[in-house]
Amino acid sequence: MNTQPKRVLLLTSKLGYQARAFADAARRLGAEVVFATDRCRHLDDPWRDAALPLHFERPAEAAAEIARAAAQAPIHAILALGDHPLAAAAHAARSLGLPYNSPESVEAARNKLRQRERLRAAGLPVPDFFSFSLSEDIERVLPRVHFPCVVKPLMLSMSQGVVRANDAAEFRGAVARIRALVESPEIQVTREEGLDHLLVESYIPGDEVALEGLLEDGRLSTLALFDKPDPLEGPYFEETIYVTPSRLPVAVQGAIVRCAQRSITALGLSRGPLHAEFRVNERGPWVLELQPRPIGGLCARALRFGPHLMALEELLCRHALGEDVAAFEREPAASGVMMIPVPHSGIFEGVEGLEEAARVPGIESVEITARLHDYVAAWPEGASYLGFIFARDSGPAGPATVESGLRAAHACLHFDLRPRLPVEHPLAHRAEHG
Repeated sequence: MNTQPKRVLLLTSKLGYQARAFADAARRLGAEVVFATDRCRHLDDPWRDAALPLHFERPAEAAAEIARAAAQAPIHAILALGDHPLAAAAHAARSLGLPYNSPESVEAARNKLRQRERLRAAGLPVPDFFSFSLSEDIERVLPRVHFPCVVKPLMLSMSQGVVRANDAAEFRGAVARIRALVESPEIQVTREEGLDHLLVESYIPGDEVALEGLLEDGRLSTLALFDKPDPLEGPYFEETIYVTPSRLPVAVQGAIVRCAQRSITALGLSRGPLHAEFRVNERGPWVLELQPRPIGGLCARALRFGPHLMALEELLCRHALGEDVAAFEREPAASGVMMIPVPHSGIFEGVEGLEEAARVPGIESVEITARLHDYVAAWPEGASYLGFIFARDSGPAGPATVESGLRAAHACLHFDLRPRLPVEHPLAHRAEHG
């Protein structure tokens, strides 16, 4: 009898807390974990974990590398964490004969313009949109814009580079700011396609929600529907509070789930985790974005399933390994997370009020993930939070109590973010002063 453990391949751009949580979950199930990342193959292994070095922006080549590794030691399941590795994971799964989303469906989902085009063609409710090249004269672009609008890069995630503009002056400013972001070394090193184009969409007012789901043969199982109680009206769209279960009317929640299923079908997605964002107003749900990946950062800690309160990471690992997880429902208690916003860019030098925040009723933990002395950027340039606050409540007013607890805990925290001093070249200083 073959007693060799199954092997799970985790594709991730960085070995952060999310990757470690999934690796720990897989190991608890008795599986071996193999990491694959887009670090340079010519450098020493900085993680000391024998991670496969891949180029995620060349997914077919990445898949061939994974297939060569699998010939030596079989891979039984693939999970991609974040947007950047999704295409490589899909190509690898196809080459290995593993159940996964097709490369075509992942490519359609990953690129914001292609996703909009696919959903519009299927009759889904999406905002009006068009794309333009950063090489175009902005004055020739302006006649096509209807205000208010939202301007965004085609490939970045976490609302990075997403800016609302209410008039022509704000539009020019938004384009200049996004251009500086996508042309920065930090973004260019990702080698993402489409960094020279921007997407312009009509602004859709309304409440915003997030759906966490799981796909099997193209059918959606809703794991959680999160309300986002903070008004996300711009000019930037940094997310903060997620609370589940949703307090929207049952009929509205049903409409969101049906809209999500239609969108999944239109994109051709078929298997694995799904994270989707919607706006809801008097006309119903509008699709903002769907991505075939789990919720990011530490946010998964807000979700637990089944009688033993299984973590989301374990649920997704079980599913990837071929287990039937349909019986595991989210716990009855309300839960929520606050992604601690960055009030302004600066060097993180510390935080006060942690003990006071942890004593707020319903707060389970306060996790500061920003590293001391690191520079933290605020939105729209930012893409990482200062940390996370988690709350739960099993009472009849659970979601409202969770929300108020998160706000109260956040009010206790005071962050020290200091300006980053400009670096002056010593030769320039010497020339200036003779």
